[in-house]
Amino acid sequence: MVNAFFRISRNKIVRLFCLTIITLFIGGLGLHFFEKTPRIVDAFWWSFVTITTVGYGDITPSTIGGRIIGVVVMVFGIGILGMFTATIASAFVDTKLKEGKGVNSVKVKDHFIICGWSYKAKEIISELRADKKVKDKPIVIIADIPEKPLEDENTYFIHGEVDLDILQKANLREASVVMVLTDEDLDSYSRDAKVVLNTLSIRKLNPNVYICVEISDSRNMQHGKLAGADEIIVIGELSGNLLVQAALDHGITKIITELVSNKFGNELYKVKTPESFVGKQFIDVLKLIKERHNAIIVAIESGKENKLEANPPINYTIKSGDDLIVIAHERPHLVK
Repeated sequence: MVNAFFRISRNKIVRLFCLTIITLFIGGLGLHFFEKTPRIVDAFWWSFVTITTVGYGDITPSTIGGRIIGVVVMVFGIGILGMFTATIASAFVDTKLKEGKGVNSVKVKDHFIICGWSYKAKEIISELRADKKVKDKPIVIIADIPEKPLEDENTYFIHGEVDLDILQKANLREASVVMVLTDEDLDSYSRDAKVVLNTLSIRKLNPNVYICVEISDSRNMQHGKLAGADEIIVIGELSGNLLVQAALDHGITKIITELVSNKFGNELYKVKTPESFVGKQFIDVLKLIKERHNAIIVAIESGKENKLEANPPINYTIKSGDDLIVIAHERPHLVK
């Protein structure tokens, strides 16, 4: 439908442009014939300024034929040019409206896709924009809501439920990360089932994209993994754990809040291990990172086994492909 609209608009614009040029030539040639202007370029100049309603008055028809040509140019030329500019303006306005309604496909690459819209989604986008790595990265929202939920230059909206057609509109094949949110309007079982089905559709269309999902019941984690989710966040379980920590060690959740927020204080980052660190012991790398970048290594993710080990032993030997999980004020750029 959108492509058909653009074809109709493009054809209309081309026709009006051609009519404008024809009127310009008729006016120029007619004035040159009746008024015997020394140079035909002056006749075309008169025709152009008449069509555009500028009317400098440097050339004025004095013959009956010249004035008839003038009337034709003024009546038809101004009308056709007005229609031409109005058609272009309406095409731009209609495109903007369709973007707000989530009808158009997006052409962005290496982007984030958020499936679903809830009270958390706006905060998720705010957190993403607070990270310099994602500050200007395109974000595409897929949701069954009437119009684009927020104004952001690099945020796009696709209206509808997650299916193969909608995912293609969001250019899933070239996305880097997909986040699947639970539907707050459904019961716990139904919302987790919807998340699993959406994950299956996403994984089928793009086997390589990184998928993060949230579920309500920890018993459904296995279904999420089988569907192809790379990371699963259990909503109630996470908040419950934080409440327990707050009860046991008063105030500890403040530092946890700081670490998981990109808006203030220190954050958690995962960085690639430089080749110069390979073969060194953990304690030596810990000291180097602290001295050079004022950052602390809290965990290591093994590149081969994809195993995350928090607080590694002092004598742990850094291997090629390991990723360092660090706490730092800004994302550290380690020298290779």
